[in-house]
Parts: sequence; C-alpha cells; structure tokens
Amino acid sequence: MSEVMVEVRGVHKSFGPLEVLRGVDLQVRTGEVTVVLGPSGSGKSTLLRTINHLEKVNRGWISIDGELIGYRRSGNRLYELKERDVLRQRTHIGFVFQDFNLFPHLTVAENLIEAPVAALRRPRKEALASAARLLERVGLADKAGAYPRQLSGGQQQRVAIARALALEPKVLLFDEPTSALDPELVGEVLDVIKDLARTGTTMIVVTHEIGFAREVADTVVFMDGGVVVEQGPPAAVLDAPRHERTRAFLSKVL
Repeated sequence: MSEVMVEVRGVHKSFGPLEVLRGVDLQVRTGEVTVVLGPSGSGKSTLLRTINHLEKVNRGWISIDGELIGYRRSGNRLYELKERDVLRQRTHIGFVFQDFNLFPHLTVAENLIEAPVAALRRPRKEALASAARLLERVGLADKAGAYPRQLSGGQQQRVAIARALALEPKVLLFDEPTSALDPELVGEVLDVIKDLARTGTTMIVVTHEIGFAREVADTVVFMDGGVVVEQGPPAAVLDAPRHERTRAFLSKVL
C-alpha cells in the first residue's frame, strides 16, 4: 500500500464556460483524514466527484494507491478506461453523499449487501454476516430488517456509511455528510466518522463542521474559487490562517 493514498495533480474541471476546478493539487496520506472547507461554489464537492470519476477531469490526473483513476497512461497521453474498469476502480472508493442515496425499496441489510454481491461476487451469506458486523459498528444492529423510510436522517446516514464500508474501500469520501440532518442528529453521524478516524481509515471529508475538523483532521484544506488556497494542520489553518480569504471565511463560520 502506498504512503500517499490519494494524489490529485493539476486537476481542472469545467461545466460549459464555468471553470469549477482551476488546477487543484492535493495529497492524502494513507490512514489520515483530510477535511476540506470552503464557501459554497468553491469546488469542494466537484473535487470529490472527480476523485471517484463521477465527473471526468478536463486536465490533470488523480491516482489512488498508485493507480490512475478513470484513465490509463500510454507514453505521455491518457486514455479513458472502459466503464467496467471504472466501476471496478470505484469499488475501492467509498462515497457517502449528503442525501444518503439509500435504495428505498431495499431493507437496511439489503442496501449493504447489494454492491458486495453484485460487484465483488461475494456469497450472499458472507455479505450478510459482514453487513451485521458493520451495522453493529455504526450502532444500528437492530435495524437490519428496517426500510430507509422507517429511520431518522441520522440513522439513514449511518447506514450509508456502513454501506460504503461494505466494499472495504481504500479511501472514504464524505460530501457534507451532516448538511441534510436536523441539528440534534449531527453528533451521532460525526461520532461514527470520528471512530473511523481512530481506526486509521483514509478519509476526505467535505464539511462545514469546524469543530469536527479541529478534532479529527490531520490536514485541513481551504478551497475558494476552484483552487486550494491554504492547507496544513488544523491548528495552523484554523487558528493562524495565512491567507485573507481563509481568515474571511473563518470569521463568518466560527
């Protein structure tokens, strides 16, 4: 396993005339937590979506554990992979969305085993045993037979985290995992993410939760205008930011 788990180099992404990412460089070391902060429209969510190739980059490249994502290199050129190869790569990249994205017609346990059985060809019995362990880990051992509509938002998001873990990914991506939750439910989701951090799970977390960033992050990245403005340990970026844009953002959210 590589010392650098995620590498983003010179990534540009445009939607028509709108340039959302303008040359992003980022490294995430194995077992570390990187928290990405920034105002709305700064490119945070788009960056996450390029990392697992939900969005194709216009320029630059991304690798996970030394493997190019979405492309293969031949000489100095990159060629896009076939969809089946991209899907294989995505099994190594867990993604937790802000709006849960659970299958409403499946039970909690069925949501967890869907990808391991379909994508990894795991025996159903083995996948169910793994799902039970994961549900216990996120505090929902008694909800295996429930449907998403029967759960609170916090419980649904914890199921979504367990589902992402079911594929045993190399890295977990979180796109504002608490933004759709009522305030009293935020803590239960952050506690699960904190537990994952303690066990050495490599994570990139886009969030507005500054206290969480201060407590859990190894590296805090501040983005604005489609670029990384500043990055470093939480104490440096949050308590003594060097850039005016970082200071202005923090003055509004702290």
